[in-house]
This record gives sequence, structure tokens and C-alpha cells, in this order.
Amino acid sequence: MTRHNPLSFSDIQPSTWRRRDALGLLGIALAGSVGLPAFAQGTPRKGGVLKISAPANPSSLDPATGGAGSDHPILWTLYDTLVEWDFATLKPKPGMAEWSFPAATTMLLKLQPGITFHDGTPCDAQAVKFNMDRNRSDARSNLKADLASITAVDVMSPTELKLTLKQADAALPAIFSDRAGMMVSPKAVQTLGAEHDRKPVGAGPWKFVSWADNQKVVVTRHDKYWRPNAPLLDGIEFSIIPELATGLRSVVSGQNHLAYSLAARLKPLIEREKNLTLVTGPTLYCIQLYFNYARAPLNNPKLRQAINFALDRDLFVKASLSGAGEPARMNLPTTHWAYDKATAAMYPFDPEHAKKLMAEAGLSSGVDITVGGYNDQDSVRRGEIVMEQLRKVGIRLKFTNGTIAEISSQFFGSEKKFDMLLSAWTGRPDPSMSYSLMYAKDAYYNAGRSEASPELSALLEESRSKEDLEFRKGVFAKIQRMVMGSALVGPLAFQFEIDALVHQVHGYKPDLLGKPKFNDLWLES
Repeated sequence: MTRHNPLSFSDIQPSTWRRRDALGLLGIALAGSVGLPAFAQGTPRKGGVLKISAPANPSSLDPATGGAGSDHPILWTLYDTLVEWDFATLKPKPGMAEWSFPAATTMLLKLQPGITFHDGTPCDAQAVKFNMDRNRSDARSNLKADLASITAVDVMSPTELKLTLKQADAALPAIFSDRAGMMVSPKAVQTLGAEHDRKPVGAGPWKFVSWADNQKVVVTRHDKYWRPNAPLLDGIEFSIIPELATGLRSVVSGQNHLAYSLAARLKPLIEREKNLTLVTGPTLYCIQLYFNYARAPLNNPKLRQAINFALDRDLFVKASLSGAGEPARMNLPTTHWAYDKATAAMYPFDPEHAKKLMAEAGLSSGVDITVGGYNDQDSVRRGEIVMEQLRKVGIRLKFTNGTIAEISSQFFGSEKKFDMLLSAWTGRPDPSMSYSLMYAKDAYYNAGRSEASPELSALLEESRSKEDLEFRKGVFAKIQRMVMGSALVGPLAFQFEIDALVHQVHGYKPDLLGKPKFNDLWLES
């Protein structure tokens, strides 16, 4: 663990960051912190309340009705999942349940015995069936698509369930490691109705205390939690601080113990603050150019390929992420189990070849492309970098910047306002979820709602046909080569998780999903 000289936070202003960018404060080494294991020292102890700076107010504290990816760090304190994942690879592993596929269209779940919800009711097979039926059919559920392959859920015993499927679906274990695997109390939902969004009852290590909108979420220990000797913390307080520099400042001042999902521009400050530990690690958070390839000019594959050859991804990582990232040459990072080296080699930085493709596309004189972008400082900087790189091959970008909500809806919704969107994909536990949501016909994140090819649609279905990871890796290699061969997207960089914590906090480690869990943390007295 490296300690650094303190740095005053009195000068943290946007203008300061612009000056630093202009002076080339780029490409800073990761100080050996990427992929750190938990660095707990001494003997873990029980007690204490962990105070966290969280970057976003929850959309809901009911896993079925919320929709924001930023909800997860809070949801995971309240809800365990039926399946969990390995921090480094996202490979599924047993959680509240073990699973098997005795037949292609049958999934069996065997629950850990003795799990109780925070209201004292049993988290048994009947409760799991209630959750699955609710998630599949309730009008307010946002999980219907995730569970579309399930046709029936039958209780076989107090701890066993049988799921009947339309077709084989090997993605279900990973799906049950996300929102669809977070079990809520049937009694609470039946009693509270929509109020459960704000008064959640789960079976996780901590239970709900309070939620003050845009201010604070408080949870306290679940004394009847099913895992022995857990959790270690008495409670957690999430202070909602959207301004990331302010959140970091709250940790430096001692107001909070930890801030997560920080911007890369804050990394130098964390490194120089002697009272803080920097934790970074690779994630699935992929900054990318979304294409509406259903209409001109991006319906021309040679233009899309030219864009990919014109992108200097290594420079983009240095210039926009202070080196705290990995060049993205496909939708999966190098640490993922389904990463494909052949796909990653398809688009080396080659502006001359990009110009050649432009000429073949009939665009020797260049082309104008409209782009949606976001108005925060980091997004504007990324847009400037991409604009300059593509300008050199004759691609002229015209940006319209606004809030995430308005610009995203204008691109993905009915308006179809831009040719391209500079945004990010936050990732999903199973790659079939990501590829289907972005490239399947009529998928929301496929802006043109067009089918790239019948072969791709068939491969997406095949990717779920068997549970064997080596088989699935082979199918995903075909999917990835098809996606990048047709240049359906312009991936730029995988943003590393950047977190800051005081030395009093132990047991913390990043995960590939980029959404932290706090189950193993403890506070030094």
C-alpha cells in the first residue's frame, strides 16, 4: 500500500481540471492497485457504522421496479441473490441457492435452509416462487425480459423449485445474480404495495432503516442473517453526493469512510492524499459510440469500419481516463472469460486505412455526423477527443450535449434524433444479456431497432443453449467477430473502478461489474 503526500482540496474547481488537462496530467501509473485482492490487515472485528459517499439517489429500493445501474451497491446490502459471481471474472457461483439443469428446458434450484426475511418470514421455495411470478408478470416489474424463457415455476419442497423453460437458457444463473435473484418478502409486498419501493424488506446482511431523497439511505445489521458471523458492520450510511469531487472531499475530511465510482480525473488527488487508499480494478463499463446503423449515413458498413480504424484508443485512455482504463476493442475486457483475442485485433489504429474505406464508401470529401453527448465535464472532454480523432480522416462530428436522461431518450427513444451517441454500456453479469440488449432486433439499445443479420440472432439464441463455458466462449467469439466485423459499435475504453477509502476500512476489493459490494468490510477501531 503506497502512501502519498497530502494535497489540499481547496482548489478543486472545474477550471483547475481544465488547466491540468491542458498541461498533460495524463497516463498516470496505477500504482500496482489494479485487481487488488481484499487488503484486510489484522483480525476482522465486528461493529461500527460504515459511512459511504454514493454518487446517485436510488431509482427504487425494490429490485423489480428500479432501473438504474447505480442502485446496485445499495440493493446488495438489503438483498442477497440466489446466485453470486466471482469478483474477477463474473462466473456464477452458488448464493442463496445451488442450481442444476437436469434437462435442457428444466432448471432446479435448491435453497439454503433457514433463510429469513427482515420481517421474520421465511425465505423459502414458496417465497422464491412468489418473487419469480411477480417479476415475470407484475405490471410494475422491469424484469420480464430477463425471465422470458421461464414458462412455469413449481415448488417441489420447502427448499426446492423446478423451473420449466421455453428453450435452454444457460444465462439464467447469471440473471439470478442480478435484480431477478434478489428476493423480497411476499408479506411486505402484499401489505405495502408500491410503498415497498421506499420501505424494502429483503433477506440480505443489513435491513432498511430510512431513505431521505437525495440525502441519505441508512441500513442496519440483520441479526438473523443466514451466513454465520456476518455481517461484520453494525450498519451502513449512504450519503448521496452526485458531485464526485465533493464526495471525495467528504472522505478526506473524515465525514465519510469511502467513496466509490469516482472520476478518473480525481485519481491523482487520491494518490497524493496520505490518509487515503486508492483501489482500482477493471470493469465492464465500456465507453463507446452507439451507431444508428438503420439509416444513412451509418447504414454504410465501410463508414462504421472507418470510424473504428480512426479511433486511437490508447490515446483516448490516457487523455480521458488519466490512464485508469483499458482500450476497448470489443464489448468485453481482457479479464472476462469470454474475451476473444482475434476480435480484439480487428481494428488497430490506422487512419490511412480509415481514409481508404471512406473513399470506398464514396465519402472522399468527408461526411457530417450528428452526435448526442452529455454535458458533464468528463463527457464533454471525451467528445472533444473523439471529434479531433475522427476529424483527421474527414468525419465531422456535430455534438448536441444535454443531460443523460434527455440525450439518451432522444437517441434510443422514438425521436431518433442523432446518428450516433457517445455514452457507455455498464455491463451485465452474462454477456448474452449485453449482446441481446444492444444488438437484437427491436432491443431498446439498438437505436434503429433493425436486425443486423439473421445469423447474429441465431447465435444470440445459441449462446444460451448450453451451460458449458467453453462452448459458450466459442459462440461468443463468433458473436463478437460478427458485431465488430460489421462495426455495429465503436468501443473506446473500459473505465476502471476508482474508489477512495480511509485506512480504517479493511476487506474492500473491486469487482469486474464495477458495482461494489460491502459484505466483507470491517472497521478498525
